[in-house]
Amino acid sequence: MSIVLENISKNFGKFAALHNVDLEIPEGELVALLGPSGCGKTTLLRIIAGLERPDQGRILLNGEDKTQLHTSRRGIGFVFQHYALFRHMTVFDNVAFGLRVKPRRDRPSEAEIAEKVHSLLKLVQLEWLAERFPDQLSGGQRQRIALARALAVEPSVLLLDEPFGALDASVRKDLRQWLRNLHQELHITSIFVTHDQEEAMEVASQVVVLNHGRIEQQGAPAEIYENPSNAFVSKFIGQTNILNLSQHDADWLSDAGILSGAPQGNIAHIRPHNIGIEKAEADSRSPLTLKDWQHLGSIIRIELYNSQLHEQGTSLYAEMPTERFKHLNLNKGDKVVVHIKHAHWFN
Repeated sequence: MSIVLENISKNFGKFAALHNVDLEIPEGELVALLGPSGCGKTTLLRIIAGLERPDQGRILLNGEDKTQLHTSRRGIGFVFQHYALFRHMTVFDNVAFGLRVKPRRDRPSEAEIAEKVHSLLKLVQLEWLAERFPDQLSGGQRQRIALARALAVEPSVLLLDEPFGALDASVRKDLRQWLRNLHQELHITSIFVTHDQEEAMEVASQVVVLNHGRIEQQGAPAEIYENPSNAFVSKFIGQTNILNLSQHDADWLSDAGILSGAPQGNIAHIRPHNIGIEKAEADSRSPLTLKDWQHLGSIIRIELYNSQLHEQGTSLYAEMPTERFKHLNLNKGDKVVVHIKHAHWFN
């Protein structure tokens, strides 16, 4: 099912949660709504679900206006951050719940319900837990059961509100890949809310970046990371160094190659992997020294200190493969020279 939002606005008292939001999500996409706390992403999700009504605008599902339609008639499955499982029901009964409360004319037989539930539990790889209760499950298992329950009613759209936010980091990482694989199998139009950039970039086929109730950019993860539309997106998505040319010595910037070509602004945003490093010669006048470094497995993250900018406390962060770092034989306090391969320019 495709989703089109037209001119959606929502206020809570004097607080404007959403401002004239236009968004189109093609059928079968797995979309992340990404942004800082209070940016409007959960409000937007709840408006799509029908749990909130917009003050203005329309919600079109498969081209039909569903703005005034009740949640139960939108064909949408919703998965909450804190599972919302019924503690007094077994896993089997939790998953079967949505089927059993259907109107009598639409309700499957108990045999059909049992077949459906076991099929879903097999899909989420938890068939062996059918007779357990939620309190007997791990957090990751509960979230997969919540997802199975949402899928039981065969929704045309699946909405997930920070589905992994309450889980440990290692469990979150496992479930991210699991959700992506599941989506590739089911092809249900899915939208999930997150403030975790890594989660959005790893799981989603499309990312929508929100800030102060407005969409800053929408696109594939690689497109948003490599071609941010503005300074906010550049800073929010991944790590970036920000250099204001009016505050930096032109000599070392020129030597680093950043001033070649005609910049479109006076503030440069530079991703750490776009900074090349070499050990400086003994007589080098480079103002940069290696202050510290972190081992991140296959990548080394390096903090460089600029002696000419002591008052600003400016550090420059770079990344390189571990093998390259070992080859350079760099140590703390070594002078280095850098080459900036690419920068995004903003005013």
